[in-house]
This record gives sequence, structure tokens and C-alpha cells, in this order.
Amino acid sequence: MSTRLRIFPDLVQNPIDPRLYGSFIEHLGRAVYTGLYEPGHPTADAQGFRRDVLDLVRELNVPMVRYPGGNFVSAYDWEDGVGPRAQRPCRLDYAWGVTETNQFGTNEFMAWCKVAGTAPMMAFNLGTRGLDAARQLVEYCNASIGTKFGDQRKAHGFADPYNVRTWCLGNEMDGPWQTGRKTADEYGRLANETANALRQFDPALELIACGSSGPAMPAFAEWERVVLEHCYGQVDALSIHLYVCEAGYKSLADYLACPVVMENQMRDVLAACDFVKAKQRHKKTMMLSFDEWNVWDMARFGAKCERWAEAPPQLEQLYTFADALVVGGMLLALLRQSGRVRYACLAQLVNVIAPIMTAPGGGAWRQTIFHPFAQASRFPPWGPA
Repeated sequence: MSTRLRIFPDLVQNPIDPRLYGSFIEHLGRAVYTGLYEPGHPTADAQGFRRDVLDLVRELNVPMVRYPGGNFVSAYDWEDGVGPRAQRPCRLDYAWGVTETNQFGTNEFMAWCKVAGTAPMMAFNLGTRGLDAARQLVEYCNASIGTKFGDQRKAHGFADPYNVRTWCLGNEMDGPWQTGRKTADEYGRLANETANALRQFDPALELIACGSSGPAMPAFAEWERVVLEHCYGQVDALSIHLYVCEAGYKSLADYLACPVVMENQMRDVLAACDFVKAKQRHKKTMMLSFDEWNVWDMARFGAKCERWAEAPPQLEQLYTFADALVVGGMLLALLRQSGRVRYACLAQLVNVIAPIMTAPGGGAWRQTIFHPFAQASRFPPWGPA
């Protein structure tokens, strides 16, 4: 008995945007400190970036990294993380119950992206801040010198604009855990007003509104509808998130099949997007930004640490072979929906529910989930978009 497999490489179902293979770094646990950044480490470069981690990030072939959060961003003052390090304040981070030293901020992240060969996806604080802080951060990153914030960036040692293209309008704004939580109407209006102002600076910015935090949320799909009825014309994509874990399923077989949940979530959200498109008679088709997804066992790998510690170990999950299979399945779900998924971010990149782990002062290594991601990002089945 023989089997034949016929492959038609020119028959493309959907183009794949390379940014579907993005990742995420939040100021949480050891993702930044002793993850990306560890001055004094044997492999650290002149900027304090761990070169052993950079090598693994390049191996993952990550084209875009979201920053700085996550829940962290909803109470983050971006100004704390720029300028001379000796003058940067330490702040209490209410999201994760730790102290943030601000020794790594916007300019360090941009420098790290350049060395890593990846592009930044920046998130705004629309929890405790709002439109004005978002406008100022965009100008700090992208304005030419001769303007207030362009000159401020130059004074900090960075004359050339970063030209960041992709921006997230907040994070999980429907979540009761979120600092500055909003109703769908409140957030929809804020997202619309913020996007409208930012487009006065640069109409070509790629702006992403917050969808519901996940399919288990009480207002799932209704949140998407209400938000988009306010801001559909001003944004390019809608953000959605999903975490799964084996403990949430009755059997290993059910767990291995859970990428179906992800695919159903995308279809439901797209139905809400397309309803608003038809209702408001838009020509533009809304895209998705699946900018947080992964396996996360919250019961075993939760955020338990000494209150107000600096960069303690948090969410350091040890992954199994079954987890790697599920991550591979979730990647396949994203690929099947690649006609409507423009961005996606494996959350997170280093130490925090991550494919890469480090030891402070020691080595860096790959977890099981590293391998399906690295294979998919380097060998997309239908070629790049």
C-alpha cells in the first residue's frame, strides 16, 4: 500500500503577514530585567542587552514585539522611562504588585529592537492617562527635531525619529483587573477621539483598538460591536487575547483540541466586525490583532512574590510537550485565519510564560514551545504576504 501527497505551492489560500509571528514584552517579572536587559552579565553588550537572549530571539525570527504592556501600561507614565537613568523615578506598579525602577524605557526598547532586528508595536496608557499622553508619546517617538518632543528626544541622546508605525489604543479595557477600566461606550469614544487626534499627526499610523479580553467575558462580542460603532472608521485592527491551559480541560485529548476555541473566537469577533461594517456602510474591512496568546496555567504559575519587590520571578511557567503541541495548533489556527489576522503576539518572549528562559548571571535556554514557533516563523506554508 502506498500513499501519495500532492502539494500545490502556487495555490495560496490567504497571504500571511509576517507580523503574525510577533511577540510581547511587558514590564512584568523578569521579562525585562535579567531577561532582555542585565548590565554586568557575561554576555551583556555595551547597552546592557543580553546577547545570549538576542541570539535566541533572532532564532525565533520575531518581526515585531509589543511593549510595554499588558496590564502594566494602564498606569504607566512613559515620561518616567526616558532621560538620564539617575533621574528616573521608581514607581509602584499596581498591576503586578512590584516596584518598577524605570531603568529600561522607551529609548532602551527602541535600541533593543534595532539590535534584535525587530519592529516595535507600542501601547498607550488609556487607563490613567489618555489622548494627550498618547499624542505626546507619538511625537516623542516620531516627530522631527525643532519640536518640543522631538527636541526632548534629541536631548536624551536620540536625534533621529523612530518612525514607529503600529500603536495599541490601551490594553484589555473591559477587564475588572484593569487600572482605569472603561465601559464599551466610554472606551469606544476615547479610542475614536485618540485615533482621530493621532491621525492629524500622521494619517498612516496603524492603530489597534481593544476588543474584549477573551471569549469568557460576559460582554464578549457585544463589547466589540459597541466599541467599533464608535471608532470603526478610525482604527485598522481590533485586539483580542486568549490563554489556555491543560487544567481547564477534562482530558489530554480535549486540551490538545483547544485551538478550536481560538479559531471560534476569531470567527465570532470577525462576525461583530463585519456587522458594524455593514451597518455603517464602511468599505474598509477590519483586521484582527491577536496580540496576546499562549498556554498559561494561572493556578500553578501565578503572580506570587514579595509585595513591591523589584523584578521578582513571576509567571515563570515550565512547558511540557503537550503545551508545545497546543502552541503549534494555535499557530495553525492563526494561519487558517491569516486573511483577517494582520498581527499576532506570542505572550510573552522571555521568562514570563515564555519560550525563552534565563538565569540571572547565568545561561539562557529554549522551552518546548520555542520549537513550533521557530519552525512556523521561518517556514510559513504559503510564503510571506
